[in-house]
Order: sequence, then C-alpha cells, then structure tokens
Amino acid sequence: MSGTLKVNEIFLSIQGEGLRAGLPCAFIRLSGCNLRCRWCDTPYALREGETAELSEILRRVELLGCGRVEVTGGEPLMQPGTIDLLRMLCDVGYETLLETNGSLDISPVDERVVRIVDFKCPSSGQADANRWTNVQHLRAGDEVKFIIADRRDFEFACDAVGDRDLTSICPVTFQPVAGLWEPADLAEWILAGRLDVRLGLQIHKILWPGKYRGV
Repeated sequence: MSGTLKVNEIFLSIQGEGLRAGLPCAFIRLSGCNLRCRWCDTPYALREGETAELSEILRRVELLGCGRVEVTGGEPLMQPGTIDLLRMLCDVGYETLLETNGSLDISPVDERVVRIVDFKCPSSGQADANRWTNVQHLRAGDEVKFIIADRRDFEFACDAVGDRDLTSICPVTFQPVAGLWEPADLAEWILAGRLDVRLGLQIHKILWPGKYRGV
C-alpha cells in the first residue's frame, strides 16, 4: 500500500512503560501533536521529522529485528496514514502497539493493535481535550494511563477510573511525572486507596538518565 508519514525517529529500545515494560521493542515515533502538555518529554517530536513512504518505514523496522513494535509520537493519530501503517504492521506479524493521547478517536484502529490511551490530568493543561467516548472502544488487551504530577491529578485519575469502571475493562497505570516528585508517594496513595492500578516507573529513563531521543 502506498502512502507517507512524517517520521521523527525509528529505533530499538527497552519498553519502559505499561504491561510490556522491560521487553525489547522497536519504536516508530511520528511527528506532530495536537496537544501541548506542560510536562511533555518529547517536545522535539512536535515539528521535527522527515516524510517517509510506508514501505520504507516497514523496511527500517525490519532491520531492527524485533517482533514488537510501538507507534508513538507526538500524536500518531493526527496523520491519516497511521491507520494504514498499523494495519500493515499487524499483517506482517508484528505485535503492534499504539500510544495515543486520548483526544482523538481510536475506533478506526485495527482491532489487532494494542491501544495505550494516555488520558490527560489537570496538571498537563490538556484535560479538557480528553475524548471519554474512547472508553467504549477499549478492549481487555488495551491499556489506559494517567500521568500524575500532584494530588489533584491523582484524585482526577481516581474519579475517572471509578466513574467509568476502567479497571474492569483493561489494565490501568498511574505514572508519576518523571523527576517532579518521589514515586514512593504515589505508591503510598495507591495503597491507601486500595486501588487496583499499576504504578508506572518508566524503565527507559532509569536505564538512560538524561537521554531523551531514541529511548
């Protein structure tokens, strides 16, 4: 299938987040995002990138020699060709993951793709952009994530999980904003609330502190 995408970087790393944390993973980071989160850790992906044919993207991923691929950004669903890329990755047998910011419709995404939906908390400045209708499209194999910077974010995430019964649909991760506060504090809040959510610690940032590209 022909088509192009604006690509920021393609690289091999250790999956740092979610249920597959610690596993090798090839990453396709696409350019552009419709949100401007205050604590964005990949601002270079907002505009930087080069246009590539879908066939060339697949070729470059194949050279990495990993059977697990995550399409991330930026916000991948901003580019229409992402839907075709995800389908092509599934067709050739990759375990395919999509990291998306929760503001755009996930329903067109191939059902074989694991959707990792990062709903935004108030500290991001983008909570009003959350598309909560995406919840009805989630499946057991998908994941939901909340990036938490303070107690208000934590309470917002707790309300979102409880009001929508998210933990009965798919796994949920609460992840502290890296470097802003101690993860142990968030762990204590999770335990005190008897919450059935995962604490996310971003393994790649522990392994390669200070490195922001290609991890």
